[in-house]
Amino acid sequence: MAEHYQLKCRECGKLWGNEPRSFCDECLSPLEVSYDMDAARGRFTRKNIEAGPTNLWRYSALLPVPEDFQSTLPTGFTPLVEARHLGKQLGTHNLYVKNDAVCFPTLSFKDRVVAVALAAARRFGFKVVSCSSTGNLANAVAAQAAREGFDAWIFLPADLEPAKVTGTLVFGAKLVRIAGNYDQVNRLCSQIAEKFPWGFVNVNLRPYYAEGSKTVGYEIAEQLGWRLPENIVVPMAGGSLITKIRKSFSELIALGLVEEKKVKFFGAQATGCSPISDAVKRKLDQFEPQKPATIARSLAIGNPADGYYASRAIRDSGGWAEDVSDPEIVKGIQLLAEAEGIFAETAGGVTTGVTKKLIEQGYIGANETTVVCITGNGLKTIDAVSHEYSLTPAIAPRLAEFEAFINDRMVAVAGN
Repeated sequence: MAEHYQLKCRECGKLWGNEPRSFCDECLSPLEVSYDMDAARGRFTRKNIEAGPTNLWRYSALLPVPEDFQSTLPTGFTPLVEARHLGKQLGTHNLYVKNDAVCFPTLSFKDRVVAVALAAARRFGFKVVSCSSTGNLANAVAAQAAREGFDAWIFLPADLEPAKVTGTLVFGAKLVRIAGNYDQVNRLCSQIAEKFPWGFVNVNLRPYYAEGSKTVGYEIAEQLGWRLPENIVVPMAGGSLITKIRKSFSELIALGLVEEKKVKFFGAQATGCSPISDAVKRKLDQFEPQKPATIARSLAIGNPADGYYASRAIRDSGGWAEDVSDPEIVKGIQLLAEAEGIFAETAGGVTTGVTKKLIEQGYIGANETTVVCITGNGLKTIDAVSHEYSLTPAIAPRLAEFEAFINDRMVAVAGN
């Protein structure tokens, strides 16, 4: 039986079958997975999806996994939360948060892409899996490698948040800290991938890995009752997530699972590392690489691999891109937490802060259905906000002590 997917060059269209490669030898353009949509038409249906497991594998008919693939990893199908309080504060009425801060097993959307990448690693016979990472991907590779029986080698910039470093080491992965930024780490990993027989999820397995991001889009459509939103706000690091959500919407339309609708895509970055949003705002055909300088380390990729395609997707959709400063990132984290009880990492502060700007600037209408993508958990970046809070002195366990304490607090509040 012919396979229902294979690699295809994004520019010249040459087909490459299935193998661990990420670039076309003919034109040096990136590869992506292409599907036999006619074959998918009878299998990728609402009925089949809804009868599937409550995780990303319910969409396996349009993921790059073999026909007989079976996984015990229940990743994905995270909540789509109606954000009434946040919407009221921002001046919009149909706001939703796609909350991958609770994705299994390591509390970020990277769990999705790694699950699909390791399926490819198994297929190609790799015993060792690896990655370059700004933190979340490291956690996901380490955890899932432990569960799936791979050895894991993880390469990180040396200045990452301690919680993300510990969240990699605890799973038994071998960690290599690099005295440099993510772009330097990634270049090293590309060189290592040429010499070592390892499956680098975001190098030689990148086309398969990236397809896992589509499941965010599939879930949003299904959770909205098989309809698409008017707007979606997506954080951008390498730029792949926003392009793959757009691809998922196109596939759903092509197969008749949702009504065709023009969805505006909005990209969110930190001002200290904003090559994609800069390109969109300046109407550049190609982005200009930047040296990262932001607390949002999970988005700190100055030379994004999919930056060109992300900026093109934003423009083609009629959307826009924005960025926020480090103080605005902290305020975004606090705003989301206080309004909706969702504690996001710095990338979530970026997305929330950018959403606020987009509404204020008139890019997002008050009555339009808008989905904000939160991609990681705040427990990973506590240092970004911990300085904003101080503990009050401990009081004795007596009612009089508490009454004095609460009176003091009320006086303090009145004084402010």
